[in-house]
Amino acid sequence: MLKKIAYITLFALSLTSCNDALDDINKNPNATETPLAPYLLTGSLKQGADLYWGSDNNFNSSLLFVQHWAKIQYTEPDRYDVSNTSFTSLWNTGYATLITDLNTILKFPEAQANSNYKGIALTLRSWTFLLLTDAYGSIPYKEAGQKVNPAYSTQKEVYTGLLEDLKQAQSLLGTANGAVTGDLAYKGDIGRWKKLVNSLRLRIALRISDKEPALAKQTAIDATSDAAGLISNNSDTFKFTYISSPQQNPASAWFETRDDFRISKTLVDKLNELSDPRLPVYAQLPSDATVGKYVGGANGLSNSDANSQGFAKTSKPGTYFLTSTSPAVIASYSETLFNVAEAVARGYIAGNAEQLYKDAITASFNQFGITDATAISNYLNQATVKYDATNYAKSIGTQKWIAFYGQGLDAFVEWRRLDYPVLKAGPATVLDGQIPSRFFYPGTEQSLNGNSYQAAVSAQGKDLLTTKLWFDAK
Repeated sequence: MLKKIAYITLFALSLTSCNDALDDINKNPNATETPLAPYLLTGSLKQGADLYWGSDNNFNSSLLFVQHWAKIQYTEPDRYDVSNTSFTSLWNTGYATLITDLNTILKFPEAQANSNYKGIALTLRSWTFLLLTDAYGSIPYKEAGQKVNPAYSTQKEVYTGLLEDLKQAQSLLGTANGAVTGDLAYKGDIGRWKKLVNSLRLRIALRISDKEPALAKQTAIDATSDAAGLISNNSDTFKFTYISSPQQNPASAWFETRDDFRISKTLVDKLNELSDPRLPVYAQLPSDATVGKYVGGANGLSNSDANSQGFAKTSKPGTYFLTSTSPAVIASYSETLFNVAEAVARGYIAGNAEQLYKDAITASFNQFGITDATAISNYLNQATVKYDATNYAKSIGTQKWIAFYGQGLDAFVEWRRLDYPVLKAGPATVLDGQIPSRFFYPGTEQSLNGNSYQAAVSAQGKDLLTTKLWFDAK
C-alpha cells in the first residue's frame, strides 16, 4: 500500500513539473511581463482608427445608411438585409480590446503611467463609449469591466457619465504632468489633447440638446470657455495617419482585392447641384473614359439592378480615401466649427452662427486641399448654400453631412439628430421604406448576458434597426 502511494505521489510530482515546463515553453520571450503604457496607447489608437474607418462599422454599414457610399454588388447591407451578427466588431473590439486596454492604463501606478497617459486613456475610453452608445443605445457603461454580466446603462446615463469622465480627463492632462510616448495622433502634444477633450464635450452637448437642453447649454458654455480651447485649425484635427501595407488605411486594403462599392448617387447629385469642388476629391471618374463625368451608384438596389449600372460606368470613392496613407479623421476642425455654430444658433453661447457656418465649410474645403479663395467664396454665396437662420438644422445638417464624408458613424448620428438631408430608402430595401436608426445588439449578448440584455430592450424598445434611440426620439 505504501509503495502504491509512493508511485501516485511521484506521478503527481512529475505532472506538476511537466506543467511547469510547459508553462515556460509557452511563454513568449518577446512579451513584456507588464504591459507598457506607450504600447497600449499606440495599439488603442490603431485599433480605434481601424474600428472607426473599417468595413463593418463604416463602409459596409453606416456609410450606406447615410448614402455616402453604395454597393454595386453583394447589396444585402445596402438593402438593410442584415442580422445581429453584422455589427459585432464595434461591440467586441470596443469592449474586449479598447476599453480593456485603456482601463489597464488607468489602473497603472504613477511609475508606469503618469497622469497625462491616464488623461489620454480616459479621453479615448470616453470616445469609445460614445461610439457604442451612438450606435446601439443603452450599453454596459457603469459596470463595464467590473462584472461578468454587466447591467446596461441608459443612453442618458452614458452621455451624462461621459461628460463627467471628460471633465476628469481634462484635470489629468497638463503640460507639466510628464512626457507621453507612443502617441501616434498628437505626438505627445498635451495642449492638443486638451482641445480634443473640450471638442468632445461640445459634441456630446449637442447629442443631448433635444432631451436635456439645460445640461447641454451649460456643457457648451463650459467647453467653449475652457482655457484650453477647442480644436482651432486643421492641424489640430484628431486623426490617425496610416503608413504602408500591412498598416495601411482599411479602405485602401479593401479595394486592393474587392470592387463592390461606389460613391452614392445621392451624394454625387447633391455635389453636382452645388457645383461643389470636393466632388473630384470624394469620387473618381468612371474607368470607362467615354462616360466623362462622375456617376454615383444608387442605394438599396437588388444585386442584378446594382450590377447593371456598370462597374466601368460608375465612380469609385476618391483616391484620397483609397491610398495606403489616407488618414482616419475622427474629430475635425470643420466639425468643431459646425458644432459651435449650432451652439450659437440654439442660444447656448454668444457668436455669429452664419460666420461660423461659413468657416466650417471653408475648413472642410481646406481639409481636402481646396484653398482657392474665389472658388470658396463662389460656393458660399450660392443661394442654396447660404445659411438659413430660420432653419439652422437644414443648413448645418446638409453641409455637415457633406463634410463628414468617410466618417460613417458620426455622419449617421448627425443625420439622425438633425434630420437633414432628407434621405429616401432604396427600392429593394427591406424595412418598409425606413432607413436604420441604430445597430442591432450582437447575438452573443442574448446568450451570454441575457438578463441585462432583456432589461435594456424592455426599457429602450425592441432590438430592431428601426427603433429610435433616446437622443433621436422626437
